[in-house]
Amino acid sequence: MKTARLLDGSRVPVLGQGTWTMGEKNSAHASEVAALRLGIDLGMTLIDTAEMYGDGAAEKVVGDAINGQRDRVFIVTKAYPHNASRTELPKACERSLRRLR
Repeated sequence: MKTARLLDGSRVPVLGQGTWTMGEKNSAHASEVAALRLGIDLGMTLIDTAEMYGDGAAEKVVGDAINGQRDRVFIVTKAYPHNASRTELPKACERSLRRLR
């Protein structure tokens, strides 16, 4: 897997896993967690998610998938545009962190 080097020396995969439709169906939760874990095992340790994906449910799926291996992954998440203000963005980040556990 090709990687990019960050300023702190960390190496991040240039290819990641997306979670756009994850968390929308409870019946798919186990298979979504399994898919993310398989990707991590295959070296796809960059996971892209957002609070708007499944209204936060995708972040919960990611949280379950990375449980026990948080030090192996890089998470990219995004906030709703209405949460992008100086006062709301920190709150949105805290909510995302809670969902990602």
